Order: sequence, then structure tokens, then C-alpha cells
Amino acid sequence: MSLPLTFTALEWADSRQPKFRQLYEHIRRAILDGQLKAGEQLPPSRTLARELKVSRTTVLQAYEHLAAEGYLSGQAGAGTFVSEQVPDQLIRPGVPAAKAAASPTPPLLSKRGAAISQLPASRAPGSPNLLPFRPGVPALWDFPFQQWFRLMSRQSKSLGFEAFGYGDAAGYRSLRRAIAAYLRQSRGVRCEPEQVIIVNGIQQALGLACQLLLDPGDGAWIEDPGYNGAREAMRLTGVRPIAVPLDAEGLLVKAGQEIAPDAKLAYVTPSHQYPLGVVMSLARRLELLEWAARHNAWILEDDYDSEYRYSGKPLAALQGIDHNNRVVYLGTFSKVLFPALRLGYMVVPPALAEPFRLAKDYTDRGNSILEQATLAAFLEEGQLERHLRRMRLLYQERQEALVYWSEKLLGQALRVNPSDTGLHAVGWLEKDRDDRRVAELLRQHEVIASPVSGYTQEFRQAPGLVLGYAPYGEEAIRGALEKVAEVLEVRGE
Repeated sequence: MSLPLTFTALEWADSRQPKFRQLYEHIRRAILDGQLKAGEQLPPSRTLARELKVSRTTVLQAYEHLAAEGYLSGQAGAGTFVSEQVPDQLIRPGVPAAKAAASPTPPLLSKRGAAISQLPASRAPGSPNLLPFRPGVPALWDFPFQQWFRLMSRQSKSLGFEAFGYGDAAGYRSLRRAIAAYLRQSRGVRCEPEQVIIVNGIQQALGLACQLLLDPGDGAWIEDPGYNGAREAMRLTGVRPIAVPLDAEGLLVKAGQEIAPDAKLAYVTPSHQYPLGVVMSLARRLELLEWAARHNAWILEDDYDSEYRYSGKPLAALQGIDHNNRVVYLGTFSKVLFPALRLGYMVVPPALAEPFRLAKDYTDRGNSILEQATLAAFLEEGQLERHLRRMRLLYQERQEALVYWSEKLLGQALRVNPSDTGLHAVGWLEKDRDDRRVAELLRQHEVIASPVSGYTQEFRQAPGLVLGYAPYGEEAIRGALEKVAEVLEVRGE
């Protein structure tokens, strides 16, 4: 019999792949592409081996693999044939490739999956994490990693074997106890260890809260401008994020009631509003709590940057003055210690502790025990408090450098007002500036400054830039501001 054209086109690749495997792949692809039709007879093994100048064993091995997978079938005394039913056919035999390509293609993703794929990336893969002025990054070089690793080594030796099995999904008991004690003392949070749920960070906490407290279609207030991650967490669970404006005292509760009186939840950052830095007043806190109690609504309190207050003691948490169990308190160690730790926590009302524990269990079975045990020891030995004292002084100095050099180099072109709290400040641009365009130009100069307009949905603010200063020394701050001056075309004195 004559050799099919598909075999005359076979070229042996110069690779470590065995020849029988290359022949197998060649025949398989020819079947799937329709070059070899269903029922078509293949050359006898001896004939094909002679024509391809390989051993008969090579051909037999390829045929055997294809037959085992259902691509070929053999008939005693008749030869080897392409199977009538190919198992993982890509294009039906006999259908031209152009016609097959034109046929409708079913979507690869669900509606939720499609929504996730359209989300903007928080940063491009492989992009630098520490270019000025990226917000939300602590001073990693100043973290006591040697002490941390010593604690981790000690914990790895002292933990019993049972600790390395499946633990409590709500978190390592010693860590939950240490967090409860720390929050009672430092933040005025009223809680017991049973109310503490360990999570992978704020995003997981937001997702769990939206799934357990709200139904798809329910509305939730969110500060505008506000944290985009919270807005997207709501959308991905079917919750409607409803923009509510701010003033100098925080979220405008009256405005929220006018815009969406049927809202079931309010997400707030009362200790240091993100991104504007506003601290919610006591009067506004009481007003929000009264709204939640009256409407049986929930409050998600994201205690963002609360540990870093430079004037007086940190303000007591909203949760600590809630007497109706309507507040779910969220916190993370990403800014306090280092982002890669991926440990955060929720403090939920007692009646919600078991539902949240179960939700965490079915989400990921819990967090790594070794990191939790190390963090528990870090808290119990007072290492966290010592670290925070050092960092408050360092960050205050860096904020002062940011304010000083922005005034010196940029004047009214970029007005940075000092803040009593947090790891970032807002630099306000002149009113005719487009902050998105400025941010784009700065990125070309290796300066990352998020535009304030990028955090808004309905209620536009004056143009401004969010400037993180925590990991940058004075020299780096000045150098970055010189690039800002260049982009804004500010002439030196």
C-alpha cells in the first residue's frame, strides 16, 4: 500500500524525546486534525518502519499506545485502522478547519469567573513592589526578621506532631487568645478568643462576611472614595456596593439613608479612612451604630492603619462601643509586620462565631500552623508592641520629610497635609490637573502615586495623589518628589 502523505511530512525532532513518542504524537495530531479519517487503514508496521528508517519496535510501540488510548483499532488479519470514535477529538473528521473555527465557542468561565477576569490587577506580575510612593507597604528592612526566624525555629521544635495535622479552621488557639488580649488592651475591642477567626487577609474576611451576612442583590454602603478591594469583594458575591460620600467626620450616615435606605451593611474604615485619611468622629460613630441597631444592619469595621497614630493613643475601635452586636471587626498584620505573612483576623459577634468557623473550614481548612504559632509567640513576648513603638517614630519622621520636601520642591503644585495616623498621605494637585494623567506620567518615571479619582465611584474629589511613605528614607522621598516636580513642570527656586 502507498504511504499516506501525512507520514511523508514527518520530521524527527532533534530532542531527547524517544522516536516512538514522536511518531505517536504525529499520528495522534493527524487524527485529531482530520488528516487521517475515521476507518482509514494505517500502513503495516514493517512497511512504515522501512519507509521512516526506524526499527519496527518503534512503530509497534507508537501503534500500541494509540490503540490503548482509543485512537486506533486492530482487526486480526486485516490491519490497523483509525477508530470510528476518537476520544478527545478537537475537530470532527471531514469538517474543514475554517468551518470548525467559525462555529460558536462556549464560554470558558462562569459569569462570576468572567467578572473576576475583568478586575484590574493590584500590580502587574513581576512589577517592583517598593517604588515610591506605593501605598500600603511597611518598612520591610526595619522588621526584626532575625528575631522572627528564631521564634519560628523554636516553635517548629516545640510543637507536637498533632499540631501539624488539620487544626481548628478558626485558627491556632494560642494565636486567637493572644490577638483577643492584644485587641482588648490596645484597641478597646470587647471579645473572647472564641470570637476571633484567623483569615488570609482583609480580602478573605470581606468575602466571608458578604457571603454569610448578605444575600445576592442586597445593598451595602461603602465610602466614596474608598477601598476598591471591598467594592469588588461585594460585587463578586452578588452584593450591590452603594457609594456614600464623606465629610471631615467620616461616612455621611444621613446621606446613606437617603441614597439607599434599605441597605443591609456598611463598610467603613473609621480609624484612618482609606484613602483620604479622615478619622470618624465619636458623634458619627454613634450615629452609624444607631442606624445599624435600628435597621438590623451590619457594620464591617476595617481598622486600617489603626496602630500607627502619631498624636496621642490610638482611638478606641467602633466595635468597643457597640452594645447590639452589629459590628464585625477586621484587622490584618500585613502593614504591622510584613505583607507576605498573609495573616489577618475577624472578630465576630458570639452568635456568628460558629457559622464563620464553618465557612472558613469549607473555604480552605485553615491557615498554616507554624506561622500562626510564631505570631502568637511574637505577641505573647511583647515583640509586637516594641516593634510598633519603633515604627511609629520612624514613620512619623518619614511623613515629616514628605511634607517638608513637597512644600520645598512643589509648593502649591502638590499640597501634602500632615496626618495623625497611617502610612500614607494625600498630595492635593491644582484643581485643573487630571490626577490619572499625572499618575500615568509618574509611572513612566518609576514613581507610583495612585490617583484619588481611582478610588471614587459617584462623588468626585479634588485631584490628588495617594503617597505611601513608610518604606522610604528621606533621600528616596526627596528624589521621587523631584521627579514629581519634573512631571508637573514646577521650576525650582
